[in-house]
Amino acid sequence: MRFIHASDLHIDSPLRGLNRYEGAPVERLRAATRRSLERLVDKATSEQVDFVLLAGDIYDRDWQDFHTGLFFREQMVRLGRANIRVFIIQGNHDAQGVISKQLALPPNVTVFSSRSAQTIRLDELSVAIHGRSFPDRVVDEDLVPSYPDSVPGFFNVGMLHTSLTGRPGHDPYAPTDLSTLIAKGYDYWALGHVHAREVICEQPRIVFPGNLQGRHANETGAKGCEFVTVEAGRIEAEFVPLDAVRWNQVSLSLTGVDQLDALNGIFHEAMEPLLIGATDRMHAVRITLTGSTALHQTEAAQPGTLAAALQAAAQDLSEAEVWIEQVRLELSTPLDRAQAALRQDAVGELVRLVDAIAANPTELLGMAQANLGDLLGAMPPEVAVGDVPKLDNIDELKSLLLDAEATVLARLAASAEGI
Repeated sequence: MRFIHASDLHIDSPLRGLNRYEGAPVERLRAATRRSLERLVDKATSEQVDFVLLAGDIYDRDWQDFHTGLFFREQMVRLGRANIRVFIIQGNHDAQGVISKQLALPPNVTVFSSRSAQTIRLDELSVAIHGRSFPDRVVDEDLVPSYPDSVPGFFNVGMLHTSLTGRPGHDPYAPTDLSTLIAKGYDYWALGHVHAREVICEQPRIVFPGNLQGRHANETGAKGCEFVTVEAGRIEAEFVPLDAVRWNQVSLSLTGVDQLDALNGIFHEAMEPLLIGATDRMHAVRITLTGSTALHQTEAAQPGTLAAALQAAAQDLSEAEVWIEQVRLELSTPLDRAQAALRQDAVGELVRLVDAIAANPTELLGMAQANLGDLLGAMPPEVAVGDVPKLDNIDELKSLLLDAEATVLARLAASAEGI
C-alpha cells in the first residue's frame, strides 16, 4: 500500500506587496500554489498510489470567485480518473464556517464531517482512516479524545489539523500532545497546520509534512509531501519536494571585501548547495549582507549598487532561474572609531555624535519615534510588513543609525572633506 500525505496547500494565497518589486515574476509567484498541487497529482498518478490525504487548509480564505474551487476540483477529477481516492479534513483557513461558496466534489473525494470524528474503512486495503474537519476557524478544544478507537487488524491513520502543544508563528488550534496521540493506538498520524516539515515520532509515525508551497521569504527550503509505503505493517516514508518556487534566505559576509566584482563569486558559492537537485524550479532569494567593508561606503555614495551587483550575479547562474527578492544591509564601514573620534573636523564630530546617540537607547528610541513614527505609521500594511525598522528594536535602530553615518561619510569624502 502506498499513499501521499500533504497539507496546507493554501491555493491562490494572496501574495501582497509584490508589485513594489521592479521585475518581480508576479504571475509565476501567484501561480506557484497551483503548480505545486499539479505536481502532487502528477506524482500520485505516476506512482499509482492507493489514496491521498490532505490534512487541512486546502484554501487560504473564502474564494473571491469560483475559479479557485474549480481548479482544485479539476485536480481531484484527475486523481479520480486514475482511481485514486482522496481524504480531506478542513482546517482553520478552509473550515465550514469560512468557505461560503460550494462546489460538489467528484465521488473519489471524501471530506470528513465537522460535527464529529468519523472513520472510513478501506476493506480491500485493511486501512481505517479517522478524521474530523474544523467547523469554524477557531477550534480551542482537543479533538483527539473524540476520535474513534483503532480498528483491530487494520492499518489505522488519524488525520488532524493541530498546533500540538504550540508552534512558533502558528495559532494554537486543536491543541493536543504526543502522549494523547500515541494513546489512540493508530499507526500513522497525518497532521496539518504547521508549515515547517517535522517528524514528531516514528512509532507511531506522526508527521507534519509542512505546506506544499512556500509563500514568502520566511517559508524557506524545500516544500512538498510525504510519500508513504506500508508493507507487512512496516512504514517507509520519504519527503518529496513539489514546490514550484523555492524561497531561500542567504547571509553573505563581506568583511574584508572591498571590490564589487567579488560579489559574483561569493554569491555563486553560497547558492551552489541550494541548487543541488533543485534546478527545475525558480528560486526566490532574500540576501543579507553583513560585515565591515569598504563597500558600505560605496553603497552609501550610490544606493542600490550592491543590490544591482547581486542581481547581475543571479543572471549569470546558468543552471537555475533565480530572482533576488530583497537585499538587506547589515554592514559597517571599516573605520577606527576611536581615532576618528579624536579628529577636530566634520568626520570627528559625526562619529562622536553617532557614538553618543548609540550609547543612549532612550535617546535613540525618542529620536526614531519623533522622526519616523508618523511616516511608518502612514505606510500601507503590504509595504510595511517586514521591510521597515521596528521603532522599539534597538539593534535595528543602531543599524539604521550606522547606515545614516555611512551616507554622510560618503558625502564628506565626495566633497573632499572625507577621511
